[in-house]
Amino acid sequence: MSQIVDQYGNPIKTSSLKKNQSVDVASFQRYVDHPSLGLTIRKLPRILAAAEQGDLSAQACLFADMQEKDAHLFAEMTKRKSILLTLDRNIEPPENATAREKSATAAVKDWFSAILSVEDIILNGVDAVGHGFSAQEIEWRQDGNIWLVNQLFMRPHHWFCTLPEQGDQLRLIDGVSMHGAELWPGNWLIHRHNARSGFIATSGLFRVLVWPYLFKNYAVRDFAEFLEIYGMPARIAYYMTGTSEEDRDRLLMSLVRLGHDSVAVMEQGSEVKFEAAASGTGDTFTMMIDWCEKTMSKAILGGTLTTQADGKTSTNALGEVHNEVRHDLMSSDARQMEGMFRNLIQMMLAVNGYGDIPLHRQPRLVFDTRERVDLDRFSNAVAVLVNGVGMETIPVSWVHKKGGIPVPQGNEPVLVPRQMANPFASLSRALPVSPGVGRAALSQTVDIPEDDPAQQAIDGMTPISDQIGEAMQQLVAPMIAALSQGKTADEVMNIAAASYPQLDDGQLRALLSQAIFVGEIWGRLNHDR
Repeated sequence: MSQIVDQYGNPIKTSSLKKNQSVDVASFQRYVDHPSLGLTIRKLPRILAAAEQGDLSAQACLFADMQEKDAHLFAEMTKRKSILLTLDRNIEPPENATAREKSATAAVKDWFSAILSVEDIILNGVDAVGHGFSAQEIEWRQDGNIWLVNQLFMRPHHWFCTLPEQGDQLRLIDGVSMHGAELWPGNWLIHRHNARSGFIATSGLFRVLVWPYLFKNYAVRDFAEFLEIYGMPARIAYYMTGTSEEDRDRLLMSLVRLGHDSVAVMEQGSEVKFEAAASGTGDTFTMMIDWCEKTMSKAILGGTLTTQADGKTSTNALGEVHNEVRHDLMSSDARQMEGMFRNLIQMMLAVNGYGDIPLHRQPRLVFDTRERVDLDRFSNAVAVLVNGVGMETIPVSWVHKKGGIPVPQGNEPVLVPRQMANPFASLSRALPVSPGVGRAALSQTVDIPEDDPAQQAIDGMTPISDQIGEAMQQLVAPMIAALSQGKTADEVMNIAAASYPQLDDGQLRALLSQAIFVGEIWGRLNHDR
């Protein structure tokens, strides 16, 4: 029996599929640290440097605190993550798939239907945009001889460490080995997202966002202090020389209470003066906060006009440009997520007897990131190219792909053009009949000879469109002649106005009379509908 291996060639043991690795080694990691408490411009570089050396714990906890404490940061990251849930996705076979590859594709579709929530897998996977990686532990279950993915559990980022000097390996902190425990093959779905190029510790987007987060916290703290004393007069107390330190402290507390509660107790003879408060506003602090939030939006979504509108630069054109940037980011995230699902599909195939299929020939989960076109405008444009220009090189597959219209599979029902009703079908029963005149229905068919003059006349009739074209050509002939002589547009219009009474419109009038006659007959036939 051949050995089961993952996409990296590591052997997968079926015994390890029956339990979770984190149950035994992560019990001591249940409580989270909060390095954001007392975060300073000196403390932050030490946290980032430790992560670069493999210790991700403090950095991961800091990134979690950032999302919890900063509502703007959380909202922008949620937008970027949730947009992938709006995309259609499908499991597709490779091109020119063999019978076995088609069988594997059908099996993967069936196995994916057994997963409780694919949406949660996507959201947890996109969490790697901020941290640089995401680790989901797979819970397998056996249904007969088939191993199915029952559920995936997101594990906290601070449970892991890296080995930058050994290929940037990701390991689980077990409290035993200094370098952590190797991840069991087949038990983990790891997604490494390259928001920034580099090692895992530096590839997350939060490495960029941590600095505006810190500066924003400084501004918010200073703004809160400003609001606390804004408009209040300065309070100055004078004490006698030789006053003890205890008395000075008591006097200081009295001043504090006087400013906060407007009530204070002081010794008789104490002198207190109130100075006018300095004028000023909090615009400086709010400008700093706005700058930090806009910087975050630019880093996460590529712009600010889709998140904030200041009434000055928020034009519709710029908004469309920024929305295109968001679409580019969405497509990038979707392509990287396809790589994560490719690893999951490879594991599912390996443990279920399809390990002989090469990785590049295995089915793939594909996100549909195409921009939706306006079908009305698109169909009109195609009609002009085909019917107007006469282009004969437009493939049907391109129309399906561009319009987002799937190709029917097998005997799947399809829409067909509606058949136009025959306007003369109900002529015999709709026309009024004079008194005393009876009706007779045709009871037999009559074979018309091929040399019948009436039939030959009908077959030889010029199409009505050609007749209208000839009539219009006769009508505009003077204008065409004037243009060919180099006349200007104004001169041509003057010539047309002067010669209008002499224009040959007899054929066009005859055609219009016929059209009006047919319209009246059609209206009488359908007046009660």
